[in-house]
Amino acid sequence: MEFVVKEDDKGVRLDQFLARTLAEHLSRSQVKRLIESGGVRVGLRAVPSAHYRLKPGEMVLVEWREREAGETRAEAIPIEIVYEDPDLLVVNKPPGMVVHPAHGSPSHTLVNALLYHVRNLSQAGGPVRPGIVHRLDKDTSGLLVVAKNDTAHFMLARQFKEHSIDRTYDAFVRGVVQHDEGDIEEPVGRAFLNRKKVIVRPSGGKHALTYYRVKRRFAKASWLEVRPKTGRTHQIRVHLAHLGHPVLGDTLYGIKSLGIDRQALHACELGFTHPRTKEKLHFTAPLPEDLQSLVRTLQSQA
Repeated sequence: MEFVVKEDDKGVRLDQFLARTLAEHLSRSQVKRLIESGGVRVGLRAVPSAHYRLKPGEMVLVEWREREAGETRAEAIPIEIVYEDPDLLVVNKPPGMVVHPAHGSPSHTLVNALLYHVRNLSQAGGPVRPGIVHRLDKDTSGLLVVAKNDTAHFMLARQFKEHSIDRTYDAFVRGVVQHDEGDIEEPVGRAFLNRKKVIVRPSGGKHALTYYRVKRRFAKASWLEVRPKTGRTHQIRVHLAHLGHPVLGDTLYGIKSLGIDRQALHACELGFTHPRTKEKLHFTAPLPEDLQSLVRTLQSQA
C-alpha cells in the first residue's frame, strides 16, 4: 500500500499516521510491530522508529507479512458462495455461524470454511481474520464480501469507512411501527457494566445513523427494511430497541419471541464498487427458511 503525506499531516508521528490510516486493518500494536519489522518505508528508506515525524509529499509504503501456516486451520464446512472473481467473493452466511475465530469460538467459523474453499485470502486483517473486511453477528444471516488480496481489502474497507457501501437488512421487530419510514440518529457505545452490550450513549458515544421503512405490518409485529449508514457494533439492534421495537428473538436487547430462536435480522442486499474494475456490483439474498417460517407464524396471529 502507498500513501502520500498531505500538508495536514506535517509533523505527525509515523505510528499515529498509520494507526489512523489503517484503522480498519491493524491495531496500534500491530502497526508498531510492522514498523519495527521493516514493513514500512518512507520513500526508499526503511524507518526503524515509530516516532519518525512525517513531511508533506513523502511517500509511505506499507507491506504486510504473510500469515504463518497453521494459525487458522481450514475446515470442510459448506458455505454458499453468491459471487466470486480473482479479487473477492460474496457469501451468504447462515445464522449461528461466527465470522472469525475468537475467544470461545476457535473453530467452525466462516474463516475456517473460507480457508478450505478459497486458495488465497487477504492478510490485511491479520492471521486470525484473513479476508474479512466486515462482520455480521453470529445469529445474523446474510451477505458478506470477502477480500482475496490486500489491495481489494484496503479498497473495500475504505468504502465501508466512507459509508459508500449499500447495505439493506430485513428486520422483524416487536410491535406495530406507526410511521411508514424514519431514521434513528443516536450515538452508541459499550455499556459501562456489561462490555458485551452496546447502549445509546448521548455523551461519549459514537455517531450512528439508521434508516428504516415498514415493508409489512402484522398484528403484533412489523417487517422492516433497514439501511444503516454507519457500521457500529450492534447498531441496528440497539437503535430498534431504543425506538421501542426490539428485533424479535434478540434476547440481549429484547426478549425471546415465538417462532424464532435467534435475532430476526438478515443482511438481504449488498452493493459496492469493485476495487479493480470500478464496476458497481449489487447482490441479494432471500429470506432463510427460519425467517420464512417466522413470516408464516406472524401471519397466523390474530
